Amino acid sequence: MAPSVGGSDPGYRDLKVWRKAMDLAESAHAVCVRLPPHAASLRSQIQRAAVSVPSNIAEGNGRRSRADYLRYISVAFGSLRELETQLILAARFGYVQSHAVAPALDLANEVGRMLSGLARSIQRTPRPETAPNDADSSPPSPAPSPSR
Repeated sequence: MAPSVGGSDPGYRDLKVWRKAMDLAESAHAVCVRLPPHAASLRSQIQRAAVSVPSNIAEGNGRRSRADYLRYISVAFGSLRELETQLILAARFGYVQSHAVAPALDLANEVGRMLSGLARSIQRTPRPETAPNDADSSPPSPAPSPSR
């Protein structure tokens, strides 16, 4: 695992699922370097999907409402399934041997379970910066004028 970059330590970096998704992105990159030159489009898709998973976890964590957080976790989950499919295709097309994608697929399964758990946790627990009944974080309506 590569060292952390940056002076501050945002909350998303404390999430085990984010760290595991970062490991997955590294594992997917290791598959990409093995792909032949004529598989450039598949390589690009794998790289984009692999980067999307931890990126959406981080972005969702930075959102102010549970609904937004859940939406980004859902996008991360979709990118995860896309990545799994692309890794399987790389092996089925004969670009890499199936044992070369197995570690990434194992990590993807683990990240998927962790994302499901995170989504359940978000649904059960209100975010600290959001009141339980203020999920849409819309501004309060102005007070009515006093009547004369």
